[in-house]
Amino acid sequence: MSKGFIRRPGFTLVELLVVIAIIGVMVGLLLPAVQAAREAARRMQCGNNMKQYGLALHNYEGTYKRLPPRKGGSRGGGNTARWDGNYFRKSGFIMLLGFIEQQPLADIVSTGGTMSNGQVIPPAGPAGWYTNVDWLPNKTNVPTNFCPSDINPQGTGNAGHNSYAFCLGDSTAAGSNWNGDSYQARGVFASVNTQRGFKDILDGLSNTVGMSERAWAGSYGLTTAAGQKTPGVTAILPGVDVNPAGCLALQAGTTIVPGTQIKARFGSLYGDGQMERVGFNTVSGPNKLSCLGDANVNADSVTGTLNASSYHPGGVQAVIMDGSVRFISDSINTGNQALPPVAAGPSPYGIWGALGSMQGGESLPGDF
Repeated sequence: MSKGFIRRPGFTLVELLVVIAIIGVMVGLLLPAVQAAREAARRMQCGNNMKQYGLALHNYEGTYKRLPPRKGGSRGGGNTARWDGNYFRKSGFIMLLGFIEQQPLADIVSTGGTMSNGQVIPPAGPAGWYTNVDWLPNKTNVPTNFCPSDINPQGTGNAGHNSYAFCLGDSTAAGSNWNGDSYQARGVFASVNTQRGFKDILDGLSNTVGMSERAWAGSYGLTTAAGQKTPGVTAILPGVDVNPAGCLALQAGTTIVPGTQIKARFGSLYGDGQMERVGFNTVSGPNKLSCLGDANVNADSVTGTLNASSYHPGGVQAVIMDGSVRFISDSINTGNQALPPVAAGPSPYGIWGALGSMQGGESLPGDF
């Protein structure tokens, strides 16, 4: 009997194509689940970062019997480069460095020093935009400041960045200037001369927002919208400080109406306490388009709506002043957006506005 190869049955071309198709369907089904799991991990890390800031605020208040201002510090002597003082623009992030395990940076701020170019930095530090190679506090990208869901949250350039912001409350600074030294906002973080403590939060710590996310959108001056997404971007709309509803008309789904004048200044300079750099208010709701009342090309606009935003699906995370972190839905009640802000009493901007005001006297549901 002759010996030879035994012919074994193999796959036909049709069978191979069927197997490939099945694998493709399985990958298609699994990919969203994998992406969702990754986002859940990013959101958890982001929440942990915010929890650290909640604890830092409590420790700071316990130490000084007041909370840090959104911006503050020292006046300075008039040097145009602003290295001889911080001109009351040192951000709350700089003041909290020693409470988020960044004591070496906090020590540099408190003592100052002489730079390699001979400039003598006084105690309390220079302006937030001073980024000499030797001045580490303004330059360092502190890991606690970044939400991993942000798009390139650490950004580029030679300054530290941030994904989080301090709450001004339901104030839009109508007829005033939210960067003014004595501006009286209704939220926890007002200005230089209005530092609050827990005793001032009459609505209760568990009913008041202290910090939230704002999405990174890069850093650029005035330009014309051409397909940009709303998170992190601000539109220019005179009068928005007395009629926030007008801003919503400039948003089409998740993008900005083409032709709208916009800029993006949040998150690119965490050491500078200007409202556009490190602040938000509780007016138009999470992930709605933000609008400013003037067309200042820098981060020096003085009125408007700067909304909490994130790349998490469905909402943002926020630090409540009792130290907890809660997820705030995009659909949270925002009241009547056509009304101007108020100086006292209940917020016109629904549950979201009530969470921002610390002395509004509003009654809030437990499941906001």
